Amino acid sequence: MHRFLLLALIALQMTACKPAEPGNDPNSEEWISLFNGVNLDGWDIKISGHELNDNYLNTFLVEDSMIRISYVNYDSFGDNYGHMYYKEPYSYYKLVFDYRFVGEQTPGGAVWNNRNSGVMLHSQSAASNDFDQDFPVSVELQLLGGLGQGERPTANVCTPGTAVVMKDTVDFTHCINSTSKTYDGDQWVHAEAVVLGDESITHIIEGDTVLVFYKPQIGGGFISKTRGPDWANFGITHPEQWIEKEGTTLKEGYIALQAESHPIDFRNIRLLDLCGCMDKKAKNYKAYYVKDAPEKCVY
Repeated sequence: MHRFLLLALIALQMTACKPAEPGNDPNSEEWISLFNGVNLDGWDIKISGHELNDNYLNTFLVEDSMIRISYVNYDSFGDNYGHMYYKEPYSYYKLVFDYRFVGEQTPGGAVWNNRNSGVMLHSQSAASNDFDQDFPVSVELQLLGGLGQGERPTANVCTPGTAVVMKDTVDFTHCINSTSKTYDGDQWVHAEAVVLGDESITHIIEGDTVLVFYKPQIGGGFISKTRGPDWANFGITHPEQWIEKEGTTLKEGYIALQAESHPIDFRNIRLLDLCGCMDKKAKNYKAYYVKDAPEKCVY
């Protein structure tokens, strides 16, 4: 009898010490860190003229918990346009990150690429790029740094192989300026993008909404309709696959960091998936989801 009581007490203590399993808080945001702060695991690299995941001259590197796009090993930029793609595509999400331009532009870089970089949204995958392709078909959140003379807004939208709707009209302008302030020097800038599938994309800088556009879609040649198709000039050897998709809206795609001759640092790259189970009876329901994915529900 005494032995039974002793075992019962031990079992009770073990149960009392075991932490209760946390319940799902539908209002608690579950952010995903796209960068682990240590290495480039989870990212694919494609640089024009180089094989997939050939990190030519260590262009993309990790240092001091930052992703750095570096040209310290370059004598001249050449045509080594590069992008580094996160491993998973997303559709409805909020992306946040900090960036800063540093130092001087790499010799050989185009004049327009001075303090110029970007984050590609709804992009094709790294593996689907042609060998000499300079830019992926995507919607670019263009990042510009001030040049110390006049206004130069950041978080603009550029459209390699794509177009967007502005004021109810498809706008084939290659780059459309935001209303952001100019950020001179090597200061950190906080950027956000709210991407809602093929409905809309919103660019936010330092808490201010600076640009909203709608219905991102394939089309307009590679740069614009006024310049003609232009696909071959950017290393795309099979433009027909894109031309036949003219007008197709982009519902999802990859996120890619751009390397186009000016050193830039990225940190605190996080994503909040807005697509998930919207059934309040499910264990994994979240109040902030805006796109329902019933197949993800857990009961």
